[in-house]
Amino acid sequence: MSERARIGRDAEDRALAHLERQGLTLVARNHRCKGGEVDLIMRDGDVLVFVEVRLRGRGAWSGAAESIDQRKQARIILAAQHYLMRRAPVACRFDCVVFEPGPDPAPRWLRDAFRL
Repeated sequence: MSERARIGRDAEDRALAHLERQGLTLVARNHRCKGGEVDLIMRDGDVLVFVEVRLRGRGAWSGAAESIDQRKQARIILAAQHYLMRRAPVACRFDCVVFEPGPDPAPRWLRDAFRL
């Protein structure tokens, strides 16, 4: 595993732990399809939550939240639609957990960060 992949996996692990402390339950991790990926799929009561995890290092051009642009959102939405294709209709939302640069960045949970 590359250093970059290890750092990304660590951020996902920290985001997952943070969301579980908030009462969400893991459904799936790293769901991929042609053209898209969702980092975490969680359940928050009756709502299915598709979560993008973003970590920005020092020297990044933009913040972690700002880096989830319309193109990235479209890729997450595509993966979410792919995931939902063979499942019963359910309420869902798109959240983000972001980590900004720093020695030990704390997760910031952005509920309902974007919509279809």
